[in-house]
Amino acid sequence: MSSSDRQRVERVPGSRRAKLTPAPGTSEEPVPADDEVQDAASVPADGPNDERLRRDVPPHY
Repeated sequence: MSSSDRQRVERVPGSRRAKLTPAPGTSEEPVPADDEVQDAASVPADGPNDERLRRDVPPHY
């Protein structure tokens, strides 16, 4: 495995964060199936105590 086969860290001008180059054998574009799975996981199922939990405020507020 040569150094050209690996990801590199690239500086982004004007940003505090760096970015990685794409891994070998991948593309930079996200896979649409990944977005659908994340959306389905972020929607909680309603339970008997959900309304009370949404109204509750932690004691430090």
